[in-house]
Amino acid sequence: MNAGPMNAETAGTAWVPGTVPAADENSAPFWDATRERRFTVQSCTDCGAVQHPPKALCTSCGSMEHLTQVDASGAGVVDTFTVVHRAPRPELSVPYTVARVRLDEGPVVLTRLEPAEPGERGWQIGDAVTLDWVDLKDGRSLPYHRSAATH
Repeated sequence: MNAGPMNAETAGTAWVPGTVPAADENSAPFWDATRERRFTVQSCTDCGAVQHPPKALCTSCGSMEHLTQVDASGAGVVDTFTVVHRAPRPELSVPYTVARVRLDEGPVVLTRLEPAEPGERGWQIGDAVTLDWVDLKDGRSLPYHRSAATH
């Protein structure tokens, strides 16, 4: 779903994404939706399971014929996180926070949290988060998460 007109400039994000993988046959519908700032998850119309990222088969029932992308809010709760203070590559600015977020729709996604270290309290497991976007040069947008309390 569209989270509004946020991008790196208007959201005040201090980071610019590096290289983002090209779409493949499984992820193309997801990436196409990001061009419209729609966050999607993969749903199996055979068993009802919901998963992310997109895969060639349903991880619940194994179906390969019943997978479709459906809009999702992207909102969820921080399941766990880590603050990275030592960049694995020189072009990455630190600190940054990587988290697992359990989406309201069910799947767990790996995401970036912004800001990296919010306020005195910092990030906490169980914090409610909402989806936001940063624009990529190729027309796609990259989803990330912010505190729902400040959005």
